[in-house]
Amino acid sequence: MGEVGMGVPTAARAPAIRRGITRFFSQAGAAVLSEVPLANGRRADVIALDPKGQLTLVEIKSGLADLRADHKWQDYLAFADRFFFAVDADFPLDQLPGEVGILVADRFEATVIRNAPTTTLATARRKAMTLRFARLAAQRLTCLTDPSAGLG
Repeated sequence: MGEVGMGVPTAARAPAIRRGITRFFSQAGAAVLSEVPLANGRRADVIALDPKGQLTLVEIKSGLADLRADHKWQDYLAFADRFFFAVDADFPLDQLPGEVGILVADRFEATVIRNAPTTTLATARRKAMTLRFARLAAQRLTCLTDPSAGLG
């Protein structure tokens, strides 16, 4: 791992990190969506829905400046059972908050550096998030199979 690292412009890091974490969760049997709008107006970088119905939200940080400018990450905690930051191998891990999980990723894979604590979503929130996930996935699939469907 570490392919993303030094010399790669910060803007190019996020797509590579996203690809690695998508592969990581997919290989673990989860369904994965990126850029998921939440009920509070925020947009999750990645959400994974595992076979047991557990939701994991991942916020990608492409560099230290990205982390320092983020004053909203705690707004995501109420929408998932687990929360991770995902970064590349060159990110200074000691700068990440201690109460969340950490994934280090490149475009091929991701590694859990620190597992995220698990909290249990309220039943109504879980139902709403699972429905949001399913509808968004179906809408995206419809747009792929029929771009003129008007869902885009």
